[in-house]
Amino acid sequence: MAPVLFTIGYEKLLPAALVTELTAAGVRRVIDVRFRPQSRRPGMSKTRLSDLLAEHGMLYEHRRALGTPADLRVLYRAGRVAEAHAAFANDVETHSADALDALAAELRNAPATALLCLGAEPHVCHRSVLVERLRTRLGTLEVVNL
Repeated sequence: MAPVLFTIGYEKLLPAALVTELTAAGVRRVIDVRFRPQSRRPGMSKTRLSDLLAEHGMLYEHRRALGTPADLRVLYRAGRVAEAHAAFANDVETHSADALDALAAELRNAPATALLCLGAEPHVCHRSVLVERLRTRLGTLEVVNL
């Protein structure tokens, strides 16, 4: 049976709506894959988000190694998605392959897990690259984009 991984972007969600989406999907653990887990949106920075998720029985983890470095975020913001995806794939495999390996190993026995980032649309967010790299490691992975 293939491991299941959820992904979610909070760009269009307020904190309560984020919790509602995660709860409805049965998510028990959220892995924040932002390089810097800060947000201008109230309630979406690391500490407040962690506290909010804990109030709803969800674990929160920040994995900086799986985030997009500033120089690559510029490509995403400029709409150069294919170039950004390729650059991020290279960067994460070069500098954070061990973090990808660790996450892949965990997914087989982990509680229902969601990768969290800002971008509402997964195909234009680095989450899709992480999913691709995890599929390479696992062979099969069921992905549910919330």
